[in-house]
Amino acid sequence: MGRIRHLIIICGLNPVALAYAMTTLGSTMINSIFSFYYVKLFLNKYKISEGAFQQSQVMYMVWNAINDPLFGYLQDNSRVAFCSQRRLSILYGAPFYSLSFLIAWFPWRSYAPNDWLSGLHLMVALCVFDAMLTFVLLAQCALFAEISSHHQNRLRLVKYNQVASLIGSSSVLFCGMLSNNMEDFGAFQTFTVFIAVISCGCMLYTGIHIESRFENKASEPEDTGCDDQTCQQSVFSMSPLTTLMWQILANRDFQLFVIMNFFQVFILAFFSNFTMIFAEHLIPPDVLPSLAKSIMYGAGFICPQLLVLSCQSLLHGIGYYRIILFTFYLEAAMAAIMLILGPQHYYFLAFFLTINMVMIQASFSLFGLPLADIIDTDLQRHSRSSPLSSMVFGTNALFTKPGQSLAPMIVLSVLNQFGYEQLKEEGGNSSPSALASLHNVMFYLVCLVPLCVACVQVLAWKPFSIRNSHTVDAKYIDN
Repeated sequence: MGRIRHLIIICGLNPVALAYAMTTLGSTMINSIFSFYYVKLFLNKYKISEGAFQQSQVMYMVWNAINDPLFGYLQDNSRVAFCSQRRLSILYGAPFYSLSFLIAWFPWRSYAPNDWLSGLHLMVALCVFDAMLTFVLLAQCALFAEISSHHQNRLRLVKYNQVASLIGSSSVLFCGMLSNNMEDFGAFQTFTVFIAVISCGCMLYTGIHIESRFENKASEPEDTGCDDQTCQQSVFSMSPLTTLMWQILANRDFQLFVIMNFFQVFILAFFSNFTMIFAEHLIPPDVLPSLAKSIMYGAGFICPQLLVLSCQSLLHGIGYYRIILFTFYLEAAMAAIMLILGPQHYYFLAFFLTINMVMIQASFSLFGLPLADIIDTDLQRHSRSSPLSSMVFGTNALFTKPGQSLAPMIVLSVLNQFGYEQLKEEGGNSSPSALASLHNVMFYLVCLVPLCVACVQVLAWKPFSIRNSHTVDAKYIDN
């Protein structure tokens, strides 16, 4: 292990930042593929009914909201090593996380249209995958706040993170090209198994090599005693859980961030789940062939990291607050321009879909910075012995994760009202007037949803008060 660290330093890399980013690399490989393909897979290949799809999304939404604060509380307060130590949470959770990714891609039998088992399959795939994603990534999110309190060190983590995301997001591009956008399903399944193995290895590297200022505290024996209120109650008591959650929720900056973040999660799920479907219907194949669309989809996942990496000097100079606010204004302006131009400008529409995915994902990549500042504020305000990093991230997810389910539920419901389900059943042989009506609805969704969401986000984000953390010294001492 010492030799590996020495070799990393010789190469000019930071060992801690590299270890942290390896989980990002592994998780981005599988998360990008999962979010981009699962909706199309279950709707178009498994022929799931709308009712079963909506029921699965409701169950996913409930579980998605509950498991984040639950796992966050356990990781911050448990005396079991694999829960309380971030490194061990990632080390032991990584294999199960990668295995859970594979559940969706292998049908349990040959599904007939509207087969009830495809609905159960979707429910299990969503809930198991999200449970393992939450367990592993909550530990990583907590590490972001706990590795260092210095803004410059956190920006270094962001930089390494974006490089890892850049490499990991290419999985969508290669998956689309090798499987012809999932038309060759056997090749698609083979590629997902390969990616699952690689992602597991990346996350195991983090579990072996990561370091945190608070890891030693987590591994101290129970009888060392502590003054903090989080150590005075049983882990399974509801009283400290509700008290800590109330303290977190009482922070006005946290409230504003959660509102803004909910709509970011919603619009991110909107574009991740439906960009492929919108592009196939609104952009004719003679304008953009399959290979060009694969590159377009890949760019939507790869370019956000390039954008964040190119903005490092801006993050140092003006901070994340102004950059995030500017992206909201830009998203609203572009949506208004696209709405005015109309659906017949195919190349601009392709550019609009791609650049929206890029900006939304790029700004979302910065959200760890305001959450880390909120964690620092909470640590000082309540004089805690160690930060409630997992609980803050988990409580944030309690209110924002439902956006991942609401987006596909609402959009699919709207599309089916205009004949999308009938179009799938008829294999594209519906009447031209019905198809034109469906395409009009898709176009208005593409324009109006990001326009409305961006406007709401501007209103929620403007009062956020932690705007100058890039100009101040560390808020507590790094040990």
